[in-house]
Amino acid sequence: MIEMDLLNATAEELEAILSDLGEKAFRARQIFQWMHRGVKDFDQMTDLPKELREKLKSRYRISSVKIIQKLSSKDGQTTKYLFLLPDDNIIECVAMKYKYGNTLCLSTQVGCRMGCSFCASTKEGLVRNLKPGEMLAQVLQVNSELASEKERAIKNIVLMGSGEPLDNYDNTIKFLRLVNHPLGLHISARNITLSTCGLVPGMMKLAHEGLPITLAISLHAPNDELRKRIMPVGGAYSIQQVIEASKYYFHRTGRRVTFEYALIEEVNDKREHAEELARLLKGFPCHVNVIPVNEIEETDYKRSSEERIGRFISILSSAGIAVTRRRELGQDIKGACGQLKRGYLKDRNSSQ
Repeated sequence: MIEMDLLNATAEELEAILSDLGEKAFRARQIFQWMHRGVKDFDQMTDLPKELREKLKSRYRISSVKIIQKLSSKDGQTTKYLFLLPDDNIIECVAMKYKYGNTLCLSTQVGCRMGCSFCASTKEGLVRNLKPGEMLAQVLQVNSELASEKERAIKNIVLMGSGEPLDNYDNTIKFLRLVNHPLGLHISARNITLSTCGLVPGMMKLAHEGLPITLAISLHAPNDELRKRIMPVGGAYSIQQVIEASKYYFHRTGRRVTFEYALIEEVNDKREHAEELARLLKGFPCHVNVIPVNEIEETDYKRSSEERIGRFISILSSAGIAVTRRRELGQDIKGACGQLKRGYLKDRNSSQ
């Protein structure tokens, strides 16, 4: 059985592999560039000698994902993909069109173990971590789709799909270095956002990686009591610890941290919640991104009214906190994390 996926390999690791095969180092550069253009078949690497292609085919594979469902929003701004992995697991990602370039929100795990009460992707727990090549394969597959539609390639990446990136730390960091590599897609680290529910040790470690990515923290509450009700991770790390780790990341990298806040009707959207959040963040040059919660079948959470959303934003803004309302995309195609996958699995199971 062919075990090793070459799409997981760095350029340096490929050089070592080629050296073991008795090949010159420059062949590694050729293979790396072919794979990062989306080529999945060694026979299509036409500048490689046939003998080398045969060696590669007998020993290695190139990670790929298969589209099993693709939904586009009515306004044409959002496309959601369900991908089938070789082990029959399913992941999803979302491509979004913005004026500053196409953005891909991708998955870092099959499922998630964080248990956030408002999120569909965590309802069946964590199945397994994704490898760097499986994350990269999502970008390459979507780029291939965009090219066929004569659209521009992905320019921005958000690690905000299914999974907690810092719970899959080593694979995530390796993916970030691969997607940033000048011989590959060369997506700027400054065009990448990593979203975490607040795993403090991972945040501290990330600050030392030399990757100037944007860090987004899923906060969703201004105090520990409420946060623990919404997010189990709140029992492991206090809000104060999360804020301190965020400040440390900012001081180490110079990158402004974003705090995500999903507004849930009568749960975390009251006047006192906004005022408490403003006091919590006062003096910290951060940004708050608010969005009405995505309603899912598994909870009775309701999105906040427009009046409450406006009041919440106004209170933060008046207190000098930089705040915006996140643009809502893909509502008509179940664009939130885990929604499309759960619907697909539910339909598949009911038909069996």
